[in-house]
Amino acid sequence: MTENKVIRLIQKLTSSIFENSINQVEAVKSIDEIFTHFQQITEISGYDHKIEHMAAIPAAKGKALGLNFAAQCLLDYNRTIKFLKAVVSVITEKQKKQPGKLIKIFYAGCGPFAPFITLIAPLFKPEEVQFSLLEINKNSVASAKKLIHSLNLSNHLKDFYTADAVTFKVPGAHSFDILISETLDAVLYRECYVPILFNLLPQFNKNIILIPENVLINLSFLTASKEELNAEEYEVGTILNVRESIAANSNTNLIPSQLPDKKIDLTSLNMNTYEKFVLDTKVHIHDTIWLSRNESSLTLPLEHKLTQPFKNNAFVFTYFMEPEMELKFRLE
Repeated sequence: MTENKVIRLIQKLTSSIFENSINQVEAVKSIDEIFTHFQQITEISGYDHKIEHMAAIPAAKGKALGLNFAAQCLLDYNRTIKFLKAVVSVITEKQKKQPGKLIKIFYAGCGPFAPFITLIAPLFKPEEVQFSLLEINKNSVASAKKLIHSLNLSNHLKDFYTADAVTFKVPGAHSFDILISETLDAVLYRECYVPILFNLLPQFNKNIILIPENVLINLSFLTASKEELNAEEYEVGTILNVRESIAANSNTNLIPSQLPDKKIDLTSLNMNTYEKFVLDTKVHIHDTIWLSRNESSLTLPLEHKLTQPFKNNAFVFTYFMEPEMELKFRLE
């Protein structure tokens, strides 16, 4: 298949994802086919056993996914579909509000396939949308550059930086309209979403649109395993709201080593009726677009068994950014 035919096919497959009539099976098939073409163009399978493709990349705080795992993120279907729709929605919203204005997007953590330029840029002209990319992994940078060039999208690319998003100072930050930071994992473990936002958000103008907009971690209690028919779940509420936490610490230029404790009083609950507690990650991508429990690898629930009889009065949760990115708890 010639290069131009491949480009047109990828564009056709991407466009099909945005059609209201498409069902999930068809959307998954389109993404699988796009993934195959990306593999062939970049010669990155996403499944080889080279250490440099598998190893996570240390950042100033937390770690970035290795190249292979970053490539496989494209196959997290709900995640890919909803992020694509969110980015396109924001661009079109901006165009309606400011016709003729060049929309500038800063994209942190693009990985080897940079899907939010390679699949979105073809929908717009270079004079309509421009992208600046940031990626810590030099192998991912090389792959993404090759893919962007092969898809004839170089005119959409303004800058490509190889650097750590936790410490990077963005040139001309106030000129950007959209910030994409696809740098998170379930329960905000290991990856750098929180410290990246601590670093990047204050640099941009106050009207910057962030995708995803926010991440919440919620707590609930289960009377039995979720697979059992008689299981009942009591939702306690949010124990970590990333945007609120960043806003509360906006008076300092330093990224904190941890966020303030979140204490959950249990004295009003009969804790002996619950077998487990569950931590749920909810990703607010944009407007009404969310990723909820089990829709994505980002929102897999984390269950912990409760020791009975339960004799404590409170849970205390703390989100650490040093020495590792991790949500920990203790009982009081």
